[in-house]
Amino acid sequence: MTASNAHDPPRPGSLELQGVGILLVEDSWHVGKAMKTLLQVLGADVAGPTATTADAERLVAERTPDVAIVDINLREGELANDLIDRLHEQGIPVIVVTGYAVVSLPPGKAEAILQKPVSKERLLAILRPIIAQKMAR
Repeated sequence: MTASNAHDPPRPGSLELQGVGILLVEDSWHVGKAMKTLLQVLGADVAGPTATTADAERLVAERTPDVAIVDINLREGELANDLIDRLHEQGIPVIVVTGYAVVSLPPGKAEAILQKPVSKERLLAILRPIIAQKMAR
């Protein structure tokens, strides 16, 4: 996520994520803050950012999100694979963000794997069908 995307002024009618609950798991403070700001400007209710799987699981226990955006590599070398598995088992769609070119995940565990920096347009292109599908249920 580039910092400038988070500071773009909202356009009229840009609250397309209004009412969508998003869990944000990101150990980079700057990336997490920028992504949270962007998602909030678009109307999302964001839990996080959190930098560990334990904190993420605590947030999920408090309120089940509609979708999770998860960095694969977290604080102190922790990998988010087990968290992604648990979110998938709970029916929570996961978008993985990473600074790495290659990420090893079993097929079907994530809706998308996005490489940082993630543009607002790319993130929204992935989120739109996920949210539409969840709202149709």
